[in-house]
Amino acid sequence: MSVKVTVYTDGSALGNPGKGGYGIVMMSGSHRKEISGGFRLTTNNRMELLAVIVALESMKTADCDVTIYSDSSYVVNSIEQRWVWGWLKKGFKEKKNEDLWRRFLKIYPSQKIKMVWVKGHANIPENERCDILAKDAAAAANLPPDSWYEANMTSNKNSLDI
Repeated sequence: MSVKVTVYTDGSALGNPGKGGYGIVMMSGSHRKEISGGFRLTTNNRMELLAVIVALESMKTADCDVTIYSDSSYVVNSIEQRWVWGWLKKGFKEKKNEDLWRRFLKIYPSQKIKMVWVKGHANIPENERCDILAKDAAAAANLPPDSWYEANMTSNKNSLDI
């Protein structure tokens, strides 16, 4: 019998692009863990996706039944509709956030993942907590760079992921 893990994630970018953060609430049995982090310049979609990645990377046990709740239709649909595997076959041609999608694809096989979309700001306690964590992380001082984003996206404002 595999371990069941429930994960809520959220991402935020103040300005989009701007200072950004992600928030995660993970629960399994009586255990609960909160994780957050932020960057000085990034996008909302990057933070939404990074929240899912960091949650999966932080799991100490493989082959768990993981249900991830996200208010990002971009992330949920990309995974549940299997778009990301089509993008991989095409080398992510003209797709944003290639670095994060490739990172996701490395960790994805380690768990049995189901993505569920939830409406944001709908009084779902864990989703609301993730929103607070993400916004607080984005508002923190001395944030590190989102190095890939800054190196690859800021030189061409038309390709910014907004």
